[in-house]
Amino acid sequence: MLQNQPQLIAYVDRLATDLRGLDRLLRNELVGAFGGVHLLPFFDPIDGADAGFDPRNHTEVDARLGTWDDVGRIGTDFTVMADLIVNHVSSDSPQFRDWQEHGAESPWAGMFLTPEQVFPGGADDDEVARIYRPRPGRPFSNYEIAGEGRLVWTTFTRHQIDIDLESPAAWSYLMTVLDRFAVVGVDLVRLDAVGYAIKKAGTSSFMITETFALIARITEQCRARGMDVLVEIHSHHRQQKQIAGQVDRVYDFALPPLVLHALHTGDAQPLQDWLRIAPRNCVTVLDTHDGIGIVDVAPHGDLPGLLSAEAVETLVETIHDATDGRSREATGAAASNLDLYQINTTFFEALGSDDRALFLARLIQVLSPGIPQVYYAGLLAAPNQMDLLGRTGVGRDINRPYYDTDSLSAALALPIVQDLLGLLRWRCAHHWLFDGSFELLDSPATELAIRWSSNDEVLEAGIDVAARTFRLELADAVLTEPSDFSRCS
Repeated sequence: MLQNQPQLIAYVDRLATDLRGLDRLLRNELVGAFGGVHLLPFFDPIDGADAGFDPRNHTEVDARLGTWDDVGRIGTDFTVMADLIVNHVSSDSPQFRDWQEHGAESPWAGMFLTPEQVFPGGADDDEVARIYRPRPGRPFSNYEIAGEGRLVWTTFTRHQIDIDLESPAAWSYLMTVLDRFAVVGVDLVRLDAVGYAIKKAGTSSFMITETFALIARITEQCRARGMDVLVEIHSHHRQQKQIAGQVDRVYDFALPPLVLHALHTGDAQPLQDWLRIAPRNCVTVLDTHDGIGIVDVAPHGDLPGLLSAEAVETLVETIHDATDGRSREATGAAASNLDLYQINTTFFEALGSDDRALFLARLIQVLSPGIPQVYYAGLLAAPNQMDLLGRTGVGRDINRPYYDTDSLSAALALPIVQDLLGLLRWRCAHHWLFDGSFELLDSPATELAIRWSSNDEVLEAGIDVAARTFRLELADAVLTEPSDFSRCS
């Protein structure tokens, strides 16, 4: 059962070498700070075209990380979240290879999506232009199928082949993955790229009516296996609220840019406005393995955003300035990016590498409604990985650091990291309070005033984003400095 405790988000190999190493880390250096972990794709292989989000075999653990038994061992004391990659499989998958070799004679022939399945009469440029896509260009790639050149649908990279979720073969494939998750004890299933999974002529093929029906169908199957569902969608905030009413959990992707706006400008009003209406069944993040989303707070057509178009533009430029331009080298067309609507940088550098600002950002997160997830790079106050970006040319690698024993020990010893761990241990120890009642109290535009109450216990918190100060009161404890949380956890 999911508890409202912080969860770690991590690439196993980049943080702890393998699954056993991560298990040791959770039980030792990170003990008491996390109640769960999102294991970023640990399937075979972890180093494909999209850092594991293009599995060759979605039911096998990459042997370099360990085995399903190792995943299960972590799950004995921590809730485990794993990705169901809904939209696509690797071009190296045995299913796609078999179709390439045998064509219509392959048992997997109906699993893969081709343009003519969506556009039987062909699609003109206007129809293709309507398709919502995270990167420029046509969403098709040419492959040889049974000796014949054919176009197949590839929303992301050429090596990620979209599957046809209306076909029995594709559905059976996904159910096989869910069966494996259930056997090993996965608690929470993250539906990756599900917003793109249903294509329909005459639409954007993104989060259309049929997509909601697919989410409901997968959610039903997950619940039947004892697992909850988290939907991963970047979209206008009104659509996020709509999705939240239909699933177990939804990401609060509006929180990161609103926190950045508040701390950079001293204006907490947009953040106040959002916290009053934000879904309560959310998973909160500041940073993830992807970039910092902007579309989640921006206007969309005639729909107003949580920030104005001018404020969004200013925020983007402010982040680039805070990183001394390093984020600009990794964002948009400047590097190989799948998501042109995201800014690639570590959250620490997005805040100007300011320890106090990073702590306040995490404090706002853990006091907001929802289950907080903490990305390993943000936990360790990682700087931007310019050497890694230079080697790979992949924009998101700027925020995907590798740690060895020495560099991890050095990062854990940083005062800001110790303060963050103290905060997370405090949040874990008081998880019951955050299942209670949340109130956003009236306050000036420069402040957040928050009250949590559960039974007879009341927490009141005031955070001044302009002065960068805070005050928390719970029972007889008053906390005003980052180090105060360690003595109260």
